[in-house]
Amino acid sequence: MKKLLVPMLVALALIASVQAVQAERKSADYTEFYSGEITTTNYLVTGSQNEHVVFANTLDNLIEYDQYGIMKPALAVSWSSSPDGLIWTFKIRKGVKWVNWQGKEYADVTAQDWVDAAKYIMTKANASQTANVIYDIVKNGNDFWEGKVTDFSQVGVKAPDAYTLEYTLVKPIPYFLSMLSYTSFLPLNGKFLAEAGPKFGTDNKTILYNGAYIFSGYEPQSSREFTKNQKYWDKGNVNIPRLIYKYNKETQTLGPELFLRNEASFTEIPSSIVDSWMKDPVKEKQVRPSRPLSSSFFYTFNFNVKFGAEYQPENWKVVVNNKAFREAIFHALDRKAAMLTWEPYTPTRRLSNTITPRNFASAAGKDYVETADLAVLAKTDNFDKALALKFKAQAMKELAGKASFPVKIPMPFRADNYLMWADRVQVVEQQLEGLLGKDFIDVVPIAYPATGFLGATRRAGAYAIQECNWGPDYADPETFTDPFVMGANYNWPELAEGYMGSDGKTPKYEAMVEAAKAETKDAKKRLELFAKAEAYLIGEAFVIPFSVGGGGFQASKLEPFTCPYAPFGLSDLKFKGQIVLPNAVSTGEYQALEAKWNKARLEALAKVKN
Repeated sequence: MKKLLVPMLVALALIASVQAVQAERKSADYTEFYSGEITTTNYLVTGSQNEHVVFANTLDNLIEYDQYGIMKPALAVSWSSSPDGLIWTFKIRKGVKWVNWQGKEYADVTAQDWVDAAKYIMTKANASQTANVIYDIVKNGNDFWEGKVTDFSQVGVKAPDAYTLEYTLVKPIPYFLSMLSYTSFLPLNGKFLAEAGPKFGTDNKTILYNGAYIFSGYEPQSSREFTKNQKYWDKGNVNIPRLIYKYNKETQTLGPELFLRNEASFTEIPSSIVDSWMKDPVKEKQVRPSRPLSSSFFYTFNFNVKFGAEYQPENWKVVVNNKAFREAIFHALDRKAAMLTWEPYTPTRRLSNTITPRNFASAAGKDYVETADLAVLAKTDNFDKALALKFKAQAMKELAGKASFPVKIPMPFRADNYLMWADRVQVVEQQLEGLLGKDFIDVVPIAYPATGFLGATRRAGAYAIQECNWGPDYADPETFTDPFVMGANYNWPELAEGYMGSDGKTPKYEAMVEAAKAETKDAKKRLELFAKAEAYLIGEAFVIPFSVGGGGFQASKLEPFTCPYAPFGLSDLKFKGQIVLPNAVSTGEYQALEAKWNKARLEALAKVKN
């Protein structure tokens, strides 16, 4: 099997040595204000990052990553695979404890906990939003999900003994180990689940913990508190005593002032006030750039139309199925203008012409986005006034007598101005209507509360066009297909008219993705096939690529570049390894630490490679 190269880490390296326990470093508590409340603590069903922050810090999995992105043992001390790559065997760390919300021991963590978790997540009635991540890859997983197999002992997740866990895959998966840092592979104590019954995962008292912190205090729309787990197997590498979150619906506006009053350890600095902070000699020392991430932001056209009658959903169903109409919007969106709300100083540094970010994956010395049909798109800015107006005229001609103009375009956003969203949606409205004309479109921004936002908008199909995002779950371009395949709840491209494949049943994009997924031996060909599928998605204007995640500016006392690092999974949400410093880190200090980290990381990767 050819090795599949991945970004910024050697994802398949088997690092068998156990991390040396460091002396605990002195740290203050971490305090942050929030405006979007969690809706569940059931880590096996939710797909929301708002909740993943909780689980990243309270639950450990089989593997983890160090600060340089090197894979290392966590609850598995070692692992191996069969020669054909189908059977993976993990030796579970002994002596790890499950504890309750008060820190009291409940049971030892054993291999059976991963079997119990897999059975729960693959039971369709439990409605897990991340189940496909596991049932698509393990033997008989999909059949169990669909009810064709009812005996879970026939599924490829087994515990031969108390401290041996075995996964049997449906095919060799080059990136399998990197998947294990995601929520779909977290363990679950079956006895506790039976005792909790339907209350499991309804609050902090109805789940168990084996990670760095315990979710010790929770008052919805008031506060969340996490305390260091004194029973944690690696507590010497946990330095921050408490993580304290305080609810404030005006956090996006008031956060900077709360930080200046020393009531918070961290805050985003909105672009609207960055300039004033930069010009203030005291505040300027407390501003630093936010780290760019490998998550992807994009605008999607919705084909599963379920918004209110006042926005003329039947009319939208007609126009969204017209490619010229989508192309007009596609080429009219000035992404640089939109990004100015987020990155007022360097608006182009995070813009992306593809869904999968540059530098995420490569094979045969070529970056994924420079592969096959994606190469031209990766180098081409979507924004083109002349093309936008050309497609507008074509759409109006083709839709004459079939649709009414202007077309109402409901565009939801979070009212708390999360990531400057409220500002950006106004810019997008003005910019699109200004170029295409109010005779053609009527963009209607709609504010929704932060709590339950995705459930009320994107997942419900209650939008026409929406800014969406996706973070990679493992080290392969396949992860960026997940929002757009059948069964996902982003924009349902399989419902678009005229896009079924030759069999009349399988959408063209779906067929392309399946062909790419089937290629597990030739890394170069695999990436070419995924690139072809992504180029189709963009070329048909089902999606408008926007940017990579992260970026912007912040004020933070968190020590940078010391937390676990990986461009996927839960790693960048962890506080393990970090400390809260007495003062904020300045831009100059941040840049010096970043340069030091980049050098150390390259050295660490070279050692693993060798």
